Amino acid sequence: MDHDTGNEPGAPKSPLRIHQTIARDLGIAILNGRHPPGTLFEGEIESAGRLHVSRTAYREAVRILAAKGLIESRPKAGTRVTPRARWNLLDPDLLAWMFSDEPDPQFVRDLFELRGIIEPAAAELAATRRTDAHLAELAAALDQMRTHRLSTPAGRAADQRFHHAILAAAHNAALASLAGSVGAAVSWTTTFKHRKQRLPRDPIVDHEAVMRAIAAGDAPGARAAMRALLGHALADMDLALTG
Repeated sequence: MDHDTGNEPGAPKSPLRIHQTIARDLGIAILNGRHPPGTLFEGEIESAGRLHVSRTAYREAVRILAAKGLIESRPKAGTRVTPRARWNLLDPDLLAWMFSDEPDPQFVRDLFELRGIIEPAAAELAATRRTDAHLAELAAALDQMRTHRLSTPAGRAADQRFHHAILAAAHNAALASLAGSVGAAVSWTTTFKHRKQRLPRDPIVDHEAVMRAIAAGDAPGARAAMRALLGHALADMDLALTG
């Protein structure tokens, strides 16, 4: 088995334990359709033997996948892949697993549609609620993005930091709870965009426009700037998907 961690881009790498590796490999196989909904897995003994792992490790992997909604395991009925509607698609691990292979273009567009609902509203709130500390955090993230560029892990980590700071500046606990999912979506889509070709446009300019509007307390301008940022990012993603 491959022991790549599947961590978010820019995050420190750490080796996976064996049950986490099993969960990741099975999760990727489910997400890319090799094990479609309704698939019935072998029994625990057979599966553990085929994978050359202990039954305990396999059992823990099943628990991880069940917690993410990918499978259900019932006595006598066995372990089966659940319908896609039950999958926790915004789980950061699931996002990492999806982007470890060629992602489904429609799901990528779904992610941007969701971000288009959440992030412009967050930017609008941030423009009226941000503190000096929030502005300093945004400025620091932008500085790191300029230094490292978004084609590098450090630059993508700074990009994630920038979007986290906007959600925090909105001073809305429900929005802040989405930071992990939004941050993972930002990182993985940016990684995917840069893995095939150099982008024709510098996206940092769009982030600077969002920052200026938030710093100026311009709520409509912040919303509009974030919508423009996401529109350009989706155009870049379409280029990456078809390139």
